[in-house]
Amino acid sequence: MTSTVSGTARPVATHVLVTGGSGASGIAVAGALASAGHRVSTVGSDQARIAAAAEKAGDGVTPYTCDLAVLDQVRKLRDEIAAASGPVDAVIHLVGGWRGAKGIADQSDDDWDFLERGAVTTLRNVSRVFFDDIAASASGRFAMVSSTALDKPAAAVASYVAAKAAAEAWTMAMADGFRRAAETGGGNAAATVLVVKALVDDELRRAHPERKFPGATDVADLAAAVVRLFGTPSAELNGARLRLAD
Repeated sequence: MTSTVSGTARPVATHVLVTGGSGASGIAVAGALASAGHRVSTVGSDQARIAAAAEKAGDGVTPYTCDLAVLDQVRKLRDEIAAASGPVDAVIHLVGGWRGAKGIADQSDDDWDFLERGAVTTLRNVSRVFFDDIAASASGRFAMVSSTALDKPAAAVASYVAAKAAAEAWTMAMADGFRRAAETGGGNAAATVLVVKALVDDELRRAHPERKFPGATDVADLAAAVVRLFGTPSAELNGARLRLAD
């Protein structure tokens, strides 16, 4: 199911975990959620960076440090967050990465390992550990960011699109899991894929004034779309592939 994200919505306040919180998109999303009245936990792999990012995101954002590619660390993260702030209702998964090549023959194992770890393993770990908490919530949400490159995969980005496709498939399987949980007395959760061509922020624009970034989604617009997820009925979101790109 593919649709577009538009309009405004009044979010239901909830506890949201933002992964990949050290980057520009993580800071923007965490800040927007906190401004909308949500309790926000944000996580990154570097303690100093995630602390600085949480401070930049603003009041109401609590930083945590974890390597999300290590399952035991994710389990400890869940315990730590639950002890401090209670169970999470939602996860906005912003961990990924990008690698490209010239074609099929030079797709390297190092690049594949990097992309699989960032785009797939982290998502698998986070979803397995936090699935039950999200599924039990009346406003449960899981969202990942994917790419328009999957619409027409190119040889130069074969590893990248394959990893993103795997992450999307896993997220759609989560949507089925949430649907089944709701049918057996669970909450009202939804798993959603947010699709962009690329993400851009003010720092990137300053670093490359010669570039126009056609079709790119500003991280502020991504953040606004994430906030709208909490004011949109689960039935409209679960299993949806929402296109943010122009």
